[in-house]
Amino acid sequence: MATKIVDKLTVAASPPAAGGVLPLTFFDVPWIFTGPVERVFFYSYPHAVEHFTAHLASSLSAALHGFYPLLGRVRPCPGGGGGGGYEFCSTGGDADRVELTVAESDHDFEELAGVGPRDVGKLYSLVPRLPGPEDGSSALAAVQVTVFPNKGLAVGVSIHHVACDDSSFMHFVKTWAAHCRLAAGGDADVVPPPPPPPPFLDRGVVADPDGLAAKTLDQMRQLAASGPPPPPPSGPPPKLFMASFTLTRDCIDKLKQRVTASGGGGGIHCSSFTVACAYGDLPVDVTSAGRERAHLLFSVECRRRLTPPVPQEYLGNCLRPCFVEVDMAGLLGADGVVTAATGIGAAIRGLDDGVLDGADGGFQKIMSLLPHRPMSIGGSPRYGVYDTDFGLGRPRKVELLSIDKTPGTVSMAEGRDGHGGVEIGVALPEAEMAQFSSCFADGLKQL
Repeated sequence: MATKIVDKLTVAASPPAAGGVLPLTFFDVPWIFTGPVERVFFYSYPHAVEHFTAHLASSLSAALHGFYPLLGRVRPCPGGGGGGGYEFCSTGGDADRVELTVAESDHDFEELAGVGPRDVGKLYSLVPRLPGPEDGSSALAAVQVTVFPNKGLAVGVSIHHVACDDSSFMHFVKTWAAHCRLAAGGDADVVPPPPPPPPFLDRGVVADPDGLAAKTLDQMRQLAASGPPPPPPSGPPPKLFMASFTLTRDCIDKLKQRVTASGGGGGIHCSSFTVACAYGDLPVDVTSAGRERAHLLFSVECRRRLTPPVPQEYLGNCLRPCFVEVDMAGLLGADGVVTAATGIGAAIRGLDDGVLDGADGGFQKIMSLLPHRPMSIGGSPRYGVYDTDFGLGRPRKVELLSIDKTPGTVSMAEGRDGHGGVEIGVALPEAEMAQFSSCFADGLKQL
């Protein structure tokens, strides 16, 4: 059977949402022609789950009331105006709906919810595909609940990146989870915490006096007009596997001490994210040895860095790209982690002078780096993915599947044990996965 679709539902907001039109900001525009962010949350549940899946559907409806833009679509603006020529549109009432797929799987739950190498194809059977484009517009969200009978369930969420970043993604999922906890009840003596604050929808808080949205879209159109990208190598693509590796709190502290002791920590941003990126960068770049320079691309949260700051509950994208370039010889040397951490920390510290400095050419720089196969980071330890409780407790595992779309991308999340570590996820062919695993383990022995 593998994974079989049992039912497909369409879920509207309850009570009905007002709907409306929202402009895209310059933070949203670069993601128009990309795909969804896809996560799957695994929960142990050794019982029949038919009743619980009903709670998931009703609570999704409640969560969508505040997050009504996700019910709509992104479309070209009538007449070509608005944020870069595109806008979010939801009609309101019962017409806007999100597709909810209910499925059943006979795959090995323990294997898929583990940390060892797993077939990416099996994992992708647990997340929904967004409905196809219609008249130039694209759907923004879809969800799937997959039951592993008497073992557990997986909640798969796909949200188009143009609609929101990871902060907003997790805000929505945690709101849904909180409504589900309330619907499921549980221990009558324990009052579940309330849902998170509602999303902040006013796009006016992101000023664009320099017309960055329109400029970025023009750059994207110019790139498209220059011809299609080169075809991929001939033959079938390699089979990918996904695995997770953990840096414990103790490992993080030792890495920070190593960077600081080398002098690399002086005056730079030496955080858990910095050293985890640096450490995770090394095995990936080892699998791509032969280049003279190594490139790293990651996104920096801008909500609190803007002037004035944007509310943390803001629904949308509020990220800017950050670029790091280091000498490959230094990266592969004895102090490779120091070399990487120094470059990453300095790039983050450089944003203190103005988070939007250089934002005008960000898209072009990303495109110019693609031939160099940059490593990139998805997710962050700060989003608390393992705090997502639908009434079943903490997830056994959370997977950011969409990292497989871009070779060299790794995911990051907080450690599952809640003790301050960092979990790193990778998607690689089998041979490269073995090489990554070996490099990762060898590095830990040297800390």
